[in-house]
Amino acid sequence: MVALVALLIVVVLHLHGGGASSFPAAGFHILNVRETTASTKLRPSEITGLRQISKVADQGDDGRRWRLKLVHRDAISVGNFSGYHRRFNERMKRDKRRVEGLTRRLTGVGYHEMDFGSEVVSGMNEGSGEYFVRIGVGSPPRDQYMVIDSGSDIVWVQCRPCSQCYHQADPVFDPAASASFAGVACDSTLCGRLENAKCHGGSCHYEVLYGDGSYTTGTLALETLTFGSTTVTNVAIGCGHKNHGLFVGASGLLGLGGGSMSFNGQLGGQTGGAFGYCLVTRGTMSSGSLSFGRGAVPVGAVWIPLLRNPRAPSFYYIGLAGLGVGGVTVPVPEAMFRLTELGDGGTVMDTGTAVTRFPNAAYQALRNAFIAGTVGLPRASSVSIFDTCYDLSGFELVRVPTVSFYFSSGPVLTVPANNILIPVDEVGTYCFAFAPSSSGLSIIGNIQQEGIQITFDAANGFVGFGPITC
Repeated sequence: MVALVALLIVVVLHLHGGGASSFPAAGFHILNVRETTASTKLRPSEITGLRQISKVADQGDDGRRWRLKLVHRDAISVGNFSGYHRRFNERMKRDKRRVEGLTRRLTGVGYHEMDFGSEVVSGMNEGSGEYFVRIGVGSPPRDQYMVIDSGSDIVWVQCRPCSQCYHQADPVFDPAASASFAGVACDSTLCGRLENAKCHGGSCHYEVLYGDGSYTTGTLALETLTFGSTTVTNVAIGCGHKNHGLFVGASGLLGLGGGSMSFNGQLGGQTGGAFGYCLVTRGTMSSGSLSFGRGAVPVGAVWIPLLRNPRAPSFYYIGLAGLGVGGVTVPVPEAMFRLTELGDGGTVMDTGTAVTRFPNAAYQALRNAFIAGTVGLPRASSVSIFDTCYDLSGFELVRVPTVSFYFSSGPVLTVPANNILIPVDEVGTYCFAFAPSSSGLSIIGNIQQEGIQITFDAANGFVGFGPITC
C-alpha cells in the first residue's frame, strides 16, 4: 500500500524522447480515491490547526533565504469546512472570470542580495485569489492576508479611510498608525512607472482594473513589509481607498508578475531576481511555501527558458511543445502552443488560474487520449466546466494514465495523479482537471502545479521544476 500511495506524488522529469519506459508504471499512476475523497471533508479541528500553522514562519537551513508556509485557502474559514461541492462550484465560476480577464488583457481590452519568504495559504473560502500569503504591513507590522498573483504586478492593501471596501479577514490597514508610511509624489520615478497614474494634491494615485471587473484605486506609497523576521523597507504599494471585486477575505494583493512594479521586480538585485513556491495539495494538512532569494534556487531542478511577450510583460510564458498521455505523444502540432511574434497564443504559468486550459483542438486530443486510457472506469455526468467525469465511489485505488507536458527545450514534466483527476463533491465524483480555452492562449493552472517545487530565476530567464515534491 505504501508503494502505491507513493506514486501519487511522483513527478517525472526527463529528456524529451526518453520513451514510455521513463514513466512510472508504464505510463500510469495509481490514484488513491479513498484518501482524496476523505480530504474533501475537513473537520473544524483540522482547519483550526491549519490556521495556527499559517502564522508560523521559518528560516531555511542555510540561513540564506526566508520561507513562509503555504496552506490551501480552506484553512482560512472555519465556518465553511463543509459543502465542498458548493466551494468547488464557486471556484470554477471565479476561474472562468479569471481566464476571461487574462484573455481580454492580451487582446488589449480593459486593462544587495537578500533571501526571505512568507507563508502562503489558499483562499478558497475567502473569495477570489487562489492562494494567500501572511505578511506584516507597516511599522509596527500589522499581519494581513494577501492574495499572491503571478499574473499581475501592483502590490496593494485596503486602507482607511475606505470609501468602498469589501469584507476582509483582518482589520483594514490604517496608514496613520504606521511610522513608515510615506506617500509618493506625482513627479517621482515610481509614479511615472504606473500605467494609470493620476495626481491629486501633489500625491500620486493609482488605478488598477482587473480583467474580471475587479478594481482598486487609491494612493501610491512607500511602506515596510515584514516576512517572518525579515523586514523589507520602501516597497511601493497601493493604499486602496476604493476597492471592489473577488478578493473577499484577503486584505489586498501581492503582485509577483514579471513587471518592474511587482514585489519581486522592485526587489531586483536584493534577491538576485529569484523566487519560488510550492502550492499545497487541496484539502490536506500539509503546507507549502513561498520563498525569495538565491537560496530559493534548488540544486538539481530541471530548467526551461522563460519567454517574453512585450504585450504582456507581467506574464510568465514557457515554451510548451506538446502533450503526452500514458507515455505516448498526443497528436497536436507544436505550433498550437507557440507564442507568435505579434504576441498571440503561447503558454502562461499562472497561480491565479485553477484549471489548465488548452486551445480547443489540443484539449480534445488530450481528453480523448485520456478517455481511451480509462476504459472500464464508470463515467459520470459533466460537472461545471468539466466534460469528462467518473464515478469512483466504489473504488479505493484507481489506475489512470499519466499526463505529461513536453517542452520545446527538451524536458518533460509528468504531473502527479492528484493533479489529473480531482474530486468535485464528497461522494466520489472525479473529473479530468483540464478545459478548453476560448482563445489561442494556453494556461498552466495551479491544480497542475500543486505539490511541485517551482522556481522562477528571472535574472537568468528560466523557470525550474523539482527536484523534489512538496
